[in-house]
Amino acid sequence: MPSLNTNKFHTIGIFDSGVGGLSVLHHIRAALPGAKLIYVADSGHVPYGDKSPAYIEARSHSLTRFLITQGADAIVIACNTATAAAAASLRADFSLPIIAMEPAVKPAVAATRSGVVGVLATVGTLESARFAALLEKYAGGVEIVTQGCPGLVECVERGELESDATRELLERYIAPLRARNADTLILGCTHYPFLSALISKVASPGVALVDTGAAVARELKRRIDGGQPHRTVLTGTGTEIFYTSGDVAGARRIIPMLWQQPADVHALPPEFA
Repeated sequence: MPSLNTNKFHTIGIFDSGVGGLSVLHHIRAALPGAKLIYVADSGHVPYGDKSPAYIEARSHSLTRFLITQGADAIVIACNTATAAAAASLRADFSLPIIAMEPAVKPAVAATRSGVVGVLATVGTLESARFAALLEKYAGGVEIVTQGCPGLVECVERGELESDATRELLERYIAPLRARNADTLILGCTHYPFLSALISKVASPGVALVDTGAAVARELKRRIDGGQPHRTVLTGTGTEIFYTSGDVAGARRIIPMLWQQPADVHALPPEFA
């Protein structure tokens, strides 16, 4: 696919099933300080993990069309489940660059010392053909232990990053991975990095946590830089605007908390919500 025109500042559209993709947005902002970032939290349809692939694909296309109407000249799918369901069809239907997520199987396999890697992810991600292909390509002789995590996305959506209920879920999901001596955990959902502190407390000492937010930001910057990694085309102070398909009042509480600064949050127009 073509790289972006490097002669102007850029508008980057980012969407996720909810607020989890803000973990990726932090990396994008650090990589592209001058870009205009438009983020859509599809919280009216969260979680994606229990939805059908066709449903997620339809939502992904609707959100992409909205972001294009707002001037986006690149799209980041900041959601592993949406990537599995919709990345291929989005790339087929839209000509602008589409940057997608996938669980960090390759770096986790390289990092493990015990030879066992645990994967925390939504059921939709774990059951996808894309994830199966990742395992076939990169797992090699390493044992991969997967764990679906119903309920964790909703904890982050409510801003419950350290609550007793969230800890109880994590203890339940991490216990089987700890029992198998997994020393590396893949955070296979963009919501989960916001739970990193609690995951580290629950997991065995020395367990490494791996996610792909930084890698996605690097790939986006590479595409914008026209394949010239040493060229910085975006400088200065960029802007952010946030939309949600869910409760706006709730989003105006949660998004600034996770973004760690004030946030301009709006309702997604009804035709896209």
